Amino acid sequence: MVWKADRLGAHRCWSSRGVLPWHAVLIAAVAAVRQGLSRDFTVHLWDMPGYGRSSKLEGHPVDFGSQADAFAALLAHWGLDRPHVIAHDFGGAVSLRTHLSLGVDYASLMLVDVVAIPPSGSPFFRFVQDHPDVLGQLPGYIHTAIVRAYIQGASHRRLRDEDLDALVQPWTGEGGQLAFYRQIADYDERFLEENEQQLGRIDIPVRILWGARDTWIPLDVARRLQSLIPAAELSLIDDAGHLVHHDAPVPLMDEIRSWLTSR
Repeated sequence: MVWKADRLGAHRCWSSRGVLPWHAVLIAAVAAVRQGLSRDFTVHLWDMPGYGRSSKLEGHPVDFGSQADAFAALLAHWGLDRPHVIAHDFGGAVSLRTHLSLGVDYASLMLVDVVAIPPSGSPFFRFVQDHPDVLGQLPGYIHTAIVRAYIQGASHRRLRDEDLDALVQPWTGEGGQLAFYRQIADYDERFLEENEQQLGRIDIPVRILWGARDTWIPLDVARRLQSLIPAAELSLIDDAGHLVHHDAPVPLMDEIRSWLTSR
């Protein structure tokens, strides 16, 4: 989601996609409280290649490097000069690579429960990497049950059925099922290692925001990430897991508004 300020004279960008199966529908979780932002910002929703409603054709690359190239091209297409970027999950690795390796400048960066530095990946994630072709051939109902259980585990407070349905839907059907396992198989931690080596030269304001009950990416990762980025700030959201959008939408949006307006 991209915020383009109508009154504040700057641009904001939200990236929420990744190794884990998230897409633009996550932002629907904060639609009500987002109305407070609409007084100052124009909001754009987008899906990275291979996620949500974007193309899931076999052969289309979905690795970190390709996603960073796409993000840089998208920002140029939109004409956003030095945006304020807010990234969740895989969006963290992508926004960092876009800034550090491709030289795209930001005014500031907020990292929310992000995949950013090694090591990463759950036991299920590693199992999928070892057996992507086999799992892609599972009967559809078994695959759907696996994805529902997997996504439900990202929420500390447990997702409502309608929210879970919306998050699972893009990964069902023949195209969605194959894409779900393909995006995990294409994951390459080398990109995280390259990001980590360059974090010390970040000279823009960075806020790290983490769900205190995130069991997917533990709080220790957030603290280590903070230690690697000069002058980075770290804030925790109580009673929230990895899907902070659903677990604590009001505190999340309070943090976002405070960060953007202070910049």
